[in-house]
This record gives sequence, C-alpha cells and structure tokens, in this order.
Amino acid sequence: MNVKLLVFTFSLVLFFFVIDLTRREKLTFKYAAGWLGVSLLAILSIVFDKFLFKFSSWLGFALPSNFIFFGLMCTFIILALLLTVFLCQQDTRNRLMAQKIAVLEFELEQLKKEPKNPSVKENQR
Repeated sequence: MNVKLLVFTFSLVLFFFVIDLTRREKLTFKYAAGWLGVSLLAILSIVFDKFLFKFSSWLGFALPSNFIFFGLMCTFIILALLLTVFLCQQDTRNRLMAQKIAVLEFELEQLKKEPKNPSVKENQR
C-alpha cells in the first residue's frame, strides 16, 4: 500500500473521529481544535508534498522527515504544557470546591445542633 494513501486515510479517519467525539460531547472543542488542526495539517502536507520539501529545505532540514519529526516533537511538548496547565487549573478548582463543601457541611451541622423551637431558644438566653 502506498504510504501517502495510508497517511491520508489515517488523517481523514482521525479528523472525522474527532468531529464525532465532539458531536457526542465526549471531547470539548477546546481540546478538539488541536487534533483537527493536526489532522488537517497532515492532509495538506500529503496533498502539497512539494511545498513540504521546499519548506523543510528552506528551514535547513536535510530531509522532510526530520522536519516532520521536529514539528511533532514541538507539538507534543506544547500539548504536554497545555495539558499541565489545564490539570493545575482543575486541581485548583477541586481544592476550592472541597473547601466550600467543608464550610457548607460545618454550617449544616451547626444548624442541626440549634433547637428547632424558637421559644426554647428564647428561654436559653
């Protein structure tokens, strides 16, 4: 099987799979945009492969495959950084939510301890 056809098919399947995941709300658009961009970039690099050769040699890469590996490595580093930022934001939200739940539970326990009859409350004062 031709490598171009294989990569084109894989990129097309990835593109439609990400769209389907987004449609079924399994993946938010914030995360899907990067995957859609990568699959479109792969499809464009297959269709316009002469541009890929010229662009990679203009940047100083001996082979277009080296340029592709470098681009993928940079993409994965950026993706790892973004996912770390999202993870830290989620951790902060979870910590704040746990604190708010603890305060609400404390207030609920205080309300349960108070007498329910207002006349009893007046006699205690």
